[in-house]
Amino acid sequence: MTETTNKNNKKTLKIALGVGALVLLVAVFGLVYAKFSAKPVAGEKAITIEVIDDTAASTVYELNTDAEFLRQALEEAEAQGLTVTGTESEYGLMVDTVNGIRADYTLDGAYWSFNLNGTYCSNGIDSQPVTDGDAFSIVYTPAE
Repeated sequence: MTETTNKNNKKTLKIALGVGALVLLVAVFGLVYAKFSAKPVAGEKAITIEVIDDTAASTVYELNTDAEFLRQALEEAEAQGLTVTGTESEYGLMVDTVNGIRADYTLDGAYWSFNLNGTYCSNGIDSQPVTDGDAFSIVYTPAE
């Protein structure tokens, strides 16, 4: 074999090993995500949803629900007077109005933050699991 052929073979081998390592890495991350991501819980749950509006006024909704995800629970809380609207996106509902109060990030930097047991939710409302005893808060958050 010539020196050029050996160099090409080594280069091809390096590329193949790199692609193989990348595929393996993606597979491992996928398995880890599937194993440790939050899962919905079936069955009845008692949860609370607190809304803190732009004047810092608090309204609490107590709910017994079979909802597996937060959006379903929010829709059930409509019977108690909670209203949540927004725009559908590829990520689910992007909330901009809660109980008639609009937070428009593009206009003034304000948004509605969703919290679970005192910390930001790690998922959107369409994929945020609901478990028994959860305390959700929806907080009007002005620009800083």
